[in-house]
Amino acid sequence: MINVQIINRMGANMSKPNPVVHFEMGYLDAARMAKFYETVFGWTTKAMGPDMGNYVIAQTTATDADGMVQTKGAINGGFYKKTEDPLSIAPSVVISVDDIKAAMDAVVKNGGKLLGVLDPQGNRTMEPQMIPGVGLWMSAEDTEGNRFSILQP
Repeated sequence: MINVQIINRMGANMSKPNPVVHFEMGYLDAARMAKFYETVFGWTTKAMGPDMGNYVIAQTTATDADGMVQTKGAINGGFYKKTEDPLSIAPSVVISVDDIKAAMDAVVKNGGKLLGVLDPQGNRTMEPQMIPGVGLWMSAEDTEGNRFSILQP
């Protein structure tokens, strides 16, 4: 087992582990994807429309009025439209951090790379972007080529 304290000393000066708070997967057909997950697993999906990049929110567990999960250890997620970019094919997790700039620095310092995000005009930027009502986020890649995102709520 890996000692979390050792990892944290190498990271973003974290005093606690940063939890996975969200998952993301791609879709080719939003309606087909929603029907599958709603039917097979009983999830609720909500299409966010073109202003939010046709993102589809997936509620996998009960939430309170603020959208916070009620079941310890459970997370909700979302689906994005797959593109020609190979990074859009693999699932991704979203990790909550207290300081997104410190986490971005730690990713790079420890051999990962920042992938950037799309700004509201659809241009790729290396600056964290605000998801309205959620927080700042940035997409990254670990040392093994796995894509993930960091989120400062």
